[in-house]
Amino acid sequence: MEECKLPRREREKLRQRHEVLDVALRLFSEKGYHNVSMHEIAKEAEFAIGTLYKFFQNKEDLYQALMLQLSDRFHGALKAVVEGNADEVGTLREYVRVKGELFRNNVPAIRLYFTETRGARFNMTAGLEQEIRKRHRTTLSLLASIFERGINRKIFRRIAAPLYLATALDSIVNALLFQWVEDPQGQPYPGEPDTILNILFKGLVIA
Repeated sequence: MEECKLPRREREKLRQRHEVLDVALRLFSEKGYHNVSMHEIAKEAEFAIGTLYKFFQNKEDLYQALMLQLSDRFHGALKAVVEGNADEVGTLREYVRVKGELFRNNVPAIRLYFTETRGARFNMTAGLEQEIRKRHRTTLSLLASIFERGINRKIFRRIAAPLYLATALDSIVNALLFQWVEDPQGQPYPGEPDTILNILFKGLVIA
């Protein structure tokens, strides 16, 4: 990894920065952005308050760095799936599966991240919002390319524009995952990707 090539002092700085962001994520997700201070983050991370200000100008700067890190992590994982070598149907199955795993393995991050993307924003600057939306648009465009390729290969019918299909699939997955986050027992996320994909693949109306 690139970090291993850095001098020891730089690696230590990165380690400290990661620890601060991890603690901030936990506190923000547990208490909410407005109820957490830089001093509380420093205390929980067991760093002097001055250490935090070496990395971040203020709490908003720290929060923005955290949100971009989460965005990069989630969209990077989904991008890797869409750019894989599986066939079109296999890629869509893997997309549904991996997105479910991202939610299940990162519940605190998901709660914080989707506080922003679902419209309940508490202090997102225009620049941060644009960056997150840009990453999401990139992922949707890649997903749309899978539908486009499948249509061109006569695997899928062109019932709608590929971007509409990508948006529909992503929205269905998000909605089911939101329900799971809010009520894991009552609204379990489907374990089989085809349970979700068949909403698109088979439709609802009986011919």
